Amino acid sequence: MSLDLVKPAQTAALSGPPQQERDRLATLERTEANHAAALAGLACLQRVEAPATVPGAPLAFPLTVATWNLERCYAVEKSAARIAEQGAGLVLLSEVDNGMARTGQRHTSRDVAAELGMNYAFGVEFLELELGAEVELEFCTDDFNRHGFHGNALLAHTSLQAPVMIRLEAHGHWFTPETPAKRIGTRCAIAAAVMTEAGPLYAVSVHLENRGDATYRETQVRGLIDAIDQLAGDIPVIIGGDLNTGLADNGDFEKETLFAHAWGRGFERHGGPIGQMTTRPSRVSRNPRGTWKLDWFLTRGVEVTSSRIVTSVAPDGEVLSDHDMVVLEVAGLK
Repeated sequence: MSLDLVKPAQTAALSGPPQQERDRLATLERTEANHAAALAGLACLQRVEAPATVPGAPLAFPLTVATWNLERCYAVEKSAARIAEQGAGLVLLSEVDNGMARTGQRHTSRDVAAELGMNYAFGVEFLELELGAEVELEFCTDDFNRHGFHGNALLAHTSLQAPVMIRLEAHGHWFTPETPAKRIGTRCAIAAAVMTEAGPLYAVSVHLENRGDATYRETQVRGLIDAIDQLAGDIPVIIGGDLNTGLADNGDFEKETLFAHAWGRGFERHGGPIGQMTTRPSRVSRNPRGTWKLDWFLTRGVEVTSSRIVTSVAPDGEVLSDHDMVVLEVAGLK
């Protein structure tokens, strides 16, 4: 992977382009060339938001790590409480909104981090040029998006060192005549080093492409690991996120060649009980065509004692996301 796809952090909050510019982008002919030009010209897609923080104490072992696709993060406080129940010291989030009408214009990952007393880094996967899918319009509090950001985040109970965004592709799959969604961007990962009592650990929150096949996702993982090897060297690594495994093969995640590639690069996979799926119907995904095992950890150089799946259902019965949380217990570094 070219390090041109690795984007640096800034301490200032990210800001979306003016509405007039978003309206212009929405009218562009949906070609790869137009998308590439728009992507390159949007500052909000070229940086990670990572506020300056006071250095924190190293993370202690045993360490609990959570990964969760929050499906926009409609319920910030309840989602944070669900994470807090697990005692996670490191949290890897995907599909979190910032300045979207459908989620009350909230900066959801920042607000989850505040609820948990954590530091955060947030990067924009997509600049959304519309309010959302038709099913989401009933949740919109305004007729505009303040920023229109949808992305990934990394949270920790310690300082995030050298945070970056790693874009997984240069062109993306979402700016074509066949794709109804109006958005600029590509799948990405948010990565940073965190200090543990046993030494540094490299944490990566990732979201792979669902509009592709197993070969395409393997290519994304190959590029991601290439970038990690350049950025982190030989320190231990935890990758977690929605890998969208099995979507093209009727749910058979074992047909995903990314696992064999990751294994060949020294990574082990963890996803809770092998027969337990990680998706469910939700306020947005009301009639899914099945259940899937999409969410995983890939680890290298860490001693994992167990992994489990935690339902995305709040104590009052509200479904917080169409994905369940996956939780990893780490005893130490190898």
